[in-house]
Amino acid sequence: MTRIRSAVTAVDRRSFLTATGAVGVSAGIGLALGAGGGSGQAAAAPGRPAAPTAPGPRTPASPTPTRAVPARTTLESVAAPRDTSAAFRRLGDGPGWRRVVRERLAAPRVGRADRRTVLSSFVQLTDLHLVDVQHPVRTEYLRSQQLSGWRPQEALTVPGAVALIEQINALTAGPATGAPLSFAVTTGDNTDNNSRAELDWFLTVMSGGRITPNTGDHRQYEGVQNSGERLFWHPEDARRDTDKQLGYPRIDGFLAAAISSVNSPGLRIPWYSTVGNHDSLASGALADRSGFLAEFAVGARKLYGVPDAEAKKLLKILSKGSSPAGTELVELLRHSKRSMRSITPDPGRAPFGPREYLTAHLDPARAGAGPAGHGYTSANLDSDTLYYTFPMGENITGISLDTTDRAGHFTGSLGTAQLNWLKRTLKELRDGYVVVFSHHNSWTMTNTHPDPAHPGEARHNGDEVVALLEQHRNVLAWVNGHSHRNSILPHGGFWEISTASHIDFPQLARVIEITDNGDGTLSLFTTLIESAAPHRTDFRDLSQTGLAALYRELSHNAPGSTTAPAGKSADRNTELLLTR
Repeated sequence: MTRIRSAVTAVDRRSFLTATGAVGVSAGIGLALGAGGGSGQAAAAPGRPAAPTAPGPRTPASPTPTRAVPARTTLESVAAPRDTSAAFRRLGDGPGWRRVVRERLAAPRVGRADRRTVLSSFVQLTDLHLVDVQHPVRTEYLRSQQLSGWRPQEALTVPGAVALIEQINALTAGPATGAPLSFAVTTGDNTDNNSRAELDWFLTVMSGGRITPNTGDHRQYEGVQNSGERLFWHPEDARRDTDKQLGYPRIDGFLAAAISSVNSPGLRIPWYSTVGNHDSLASGALADRSGFLAEFAVGARKLYGVPDAEAKKLLKILSKGSSPAGTELVELLRHSKRSMRSITPDPGRAPFGPREYLTAHLDPARAGAGPAGHGYTSANLDSDTLYYTFPMGENITGISLDTTDRAGHFTGSLGTAQLNWLKRTLKELRDGYVVVFSHHNSWTMTNTHPDPAHPGEARHNGDEVVALLEQHRNVLAWVNGHSHRNSILPHGGFWEISTASHIDFPQLARVIEITDNGDGTLSLFTTLIESAAPHRTDFRDLSQTGLAALYRELSHNAPGSTTAPAGKSADRNTELLLTR
């Protein structure tokens, strides 16, 4: 019989990219150049920075009972198309994904299940990309050159994320060991466009409460989906558009439902936060030091279309990340004023800096199931850092990194100061086990642009981080996201576990259970989970749950969507063996 030693007590004491780094413009600059958010915080006085607080009033969690949700994982069933020949593929229950034993770093030994002791059991969420789809800085018009530059599901990120929280709450125990889930970790890109409203939505989704995913005019939607631009899916319009030609349906009432209030129960387990490039940079990539994009974000004008030549030029620059200061986007917006349309301004769409990000996490109203600050402490405020350690269980520690370069670019790296801190920390923890968490994975940490805020400090790429981690036998895994696909790689003596996003299909999170097999080996069990939304949809059901289901189905049918983000079977549900 499996022996279980729960880590709950320890935790309570002290939480556009392909596999090569580029899933189309939508997941990097397109999703990055895709949103903001606002909920009514007063604008800062001219020349004075905004107060470092999360925007807008917060409504306590709804007292209504949480709906019954089955404790479902992808071992049992996965959403799959019922008719692959249809233009618009309706989803249903598909076969589950089996567990694969990976022996690259150690051989499995007979009887290990009976000797097993659980060291830690937790959930990884990544790339939620909560999107304010009405944000002025979004570059939806790049869709004229690349259809995946805007995706029809983006208006439903909040109900989709809440359904994921519901599924995690329903699980309670790890599917491989039965040990209680002790905590959750988000590995970045929690928001999409570095806006205060999106940060407010994220913290409320995670800790519980009511979210109204709408900015600008509180009475109506003001974005591309009722703009008359046929480049985008107009769900309430009978006229054909780009997506209706691909089979997308007409759904009356969709836009009003998309900006309606959503209730989140909040996670019932402690959760920890890791920062991503979309949480730090305008559009997830741009370090505009002129202040233009920040001012434009809260303003009353929005650009819906540009000439093809302009779109092609900008797309090329942004896809390569060759202009991290965003100069070309700023110039395009400056010279396109006559083409813009009026929208309702909203100061809540303003960007947030690292200090505001930290202060919002440290707000006692955001504590939820804990811990206070969700990993961050006042020491991070004092040192202007976004990295820390946290307890994962008995004799095992998590290290959360900040892999975003504040100089700009959608790929990542570490500054020398953080790399030296990581070296010291790994040495200090040499008598215990370590799991490293970050947003970027090793193959997308290629950005070594110097950070103007730290002149003279070098930046270090993913190969250097891998080499460092390989030097320390206490490192078990490096858990990350960013590439919007499942991938598990062996490195020397540890596993790198990268998980798909929760905005692109198949919209997954991952349960990770770490066990000592009592025979000189450890096992890391990984099990993917979908949200609690049913696989089948009903276009007439615009309830919170119905929208979450529709979110998945729209993402499956999004132009450019493939099965690649799911990865191969060895990247999904696994047992990863290690020698220790």
